[in-house]
Amino acid sequence: MEVIVLQHINIEDPGYIKDLMLADNIKLTTIELDEGEKIPDDLSKFDAMFCMGGPMDTYMEEEYPWLIEEKKKIKEFVVDLKKPYLGFCLGCQLLGEVVGGKVIKSKPAEIGIMDINFSEEKDKDILFSSFPKNIKSLQWHSYEVNGLDNNKDVTVLASSPITKYQIFKYQSHAYGIQFHIEIKDTTVNEWGCVPEYKQALEDQLGEGALDKFDQAAKDNMTNMNNYSKILYSKFKEIVK
Repeated sequence: MEVIVLQHINIEDPGYIKDLMLADNIKLTTIELDEGEKIPDDLSKFDAMFCMGGPMDTYMEEEYPWLIEEKKKIKEFVVDLKKPYLGFCLGCQLLGEVVGGKVIKSKPAEIGIMDINFSEEKDKDILFSSFPKNIKSLQWHSYEVNGLDNNKDVTVLASSPITKYQIFKYQSHAYGIQFHIEIKDTTVNEWGCVPEYKQALEDQLGEGALDKFDQAAKDNMTNMNNYSKILYSKFKEIVK
């Protein structure tokens, strides 16, 4: 199996799921878009695509012009080639946009270890059917997907009190996950070094919130890692 991973900052990779993939000897082709790396012309050779988070937002095409090409490539992979896709945070929002939705500012931002509530649809879904109805996971976002209510190809699998599209599925092969189920013990401190992330954190939770956030993440890490294991094992089943 060969997976292409689209990254927007080098510290935001597939995390714990990456460790699982490497242990399975899956070939990973990582494209660091923020460093000028180009997405290959031929996407047909890849069995799946992961698209990660980043400090930029989907509308920032003037500041980050590579977003324009990235959106085209995601659409080609998901809509034209119909290949398996997992998008986290920004990767979730990019999927939402390319399948006809909008990305809007969250009111308020969601930052912290927060509740995710699954819909009844999850019981019929191959990736999430074995998840409990409610989980806690790490949130760190100021924008969210919107405007897919009338898209018959989209199924909402999980929401939160603020964000409707915490998890959504496009047809049966592409998933957007707004929260961060993929994190590791080192993630919060690493992301806290990114100015945009640190500012959003302090705006929401107050100055000096990083240490408390890091501890809260560690307190929930075992469960989040277990959910990552389930997600990864089930995702392999839809990769042909």
